[in-house]
Amino acid sequence: MPSIIYFIAVLSILILVHEFGHFIAAKRLGVRVERFSFGFGPKIVSFKKGDTEYLISAIPLGGYVKMAGDSPGEELTGQRGEFLSRSISDRFGIIFAGPLLNYVLAFLIFSVIFMFGSPTLTTDIGGFLKGYPAEKEGLLAGDKIIAVNGKAVRYWEDMTGIIRETVEGPARFSVMRNGKIFERDISPVVRRTKDIFGKEVRIAMIGIAPSTRIETVRYGFPQFFYMAFKKLTALTAITYRALWSVMTGRLSVKESMTGPIGIFIVTSQAVKLGAIYILHLMAILSASLAIFNMLPFPVLDGGHILFLAIEKIRKRPLSTKVQESISNAGVALLILLTVLIFYNDIIKFGIADKAMKFFIPTR
Repeated sequence: MPSIIYFIAVLSILILVHEFGHFIAAKRLGVRVERFSFGFGPKIVSFKKGDTEYLISAIPLGGYVKMAGDSPGEELTGQRGEFLSRSISDRFGIIFAGPLLNYVLAFLIFSVIFMFGSPTLTTDIGGFLKGYPAEKEGLLAGDKIIAVNGKAVRYWEDMTGIIRETVEGPARFSVMRNGKIFERDISPVVRRTKDIFGKEVRIAMIGIAPSTRIETVRYGFPQFFYMAFKKLTALTAITYRALWSVMTGRLSVKESMTGPIGIFIVTSQAVKLGAIYILHLMAILSASLAIFNMLPFPVLDGGHILFLAIEKIRKRPLSTKVQESISNAGVALLILLTVLIFYNDIIKFGIADKAMKFFIPTR
């Protein structure tokens, strides 16, 4: 199946799950849902069940939910079936259900990955960087590192984490070669660089590359739930730290964000690696969608929740005119950000020439 199909399928599922969260919460609270569409644009097919029209639309990138009385300028009758006639807590529940369902989906996908097995690099050495200490100290391709500084290691990520932190003095390696274990003291090369949040850090390296040997790591019940929770918590913390770094100017938007082009390229790479990698990407994107939507920015779910908080404090909502002005400004900023991210993706992934030929075809 072409990568573009996977790309559309992944985004559609994630956005549809998000909208289904709003839909099911509204239904449970008795708010009338007038329309629930899979996709956008012209209607292809539809049917009506109860008060709700269910549609399949022409552009299969997500969907939308239209509730009765959900527009600030809409005339209200005060009925329970109207969204804006409901209490602040009810409206909060409906709005929050979208990001929550994306978060739940991410947790369930991570759980499945840890239950059925996550491909993980072992600590077998596959090669070396020239001029770095590991090769000079006599390590060979095929050697297996079993401990660093007295800490047992089984997987590449755990091992490199310990090495990177050894910025003072040598590190002691326990190495297995042909069934025999020997020790080596290796002084890493320490480099200054910036972490993913734009902060300058020191990292230690000995110049080794992993082999192609992979182990499938599986966890039993209920540990796979714990591992999924741990993964999701770490991802959330990293995302919020990155967003804070962007807001404080430590990290640029160009370095930290990617758009549809970048997601398409990453999806294409995941498709080549197999189903488990597609699932992993879906989980990350689903969690990211939830986190992004909860930002207190106009037109996002977090912006609507901010309006509810203001309404709670003021004892009355902002005027329709003020809400529309703020929302319009938010849409304009979002469009500007989207254009910037598209441009950065084109430059970042080296497709500027192809893009120019697409928009300005030559004979």
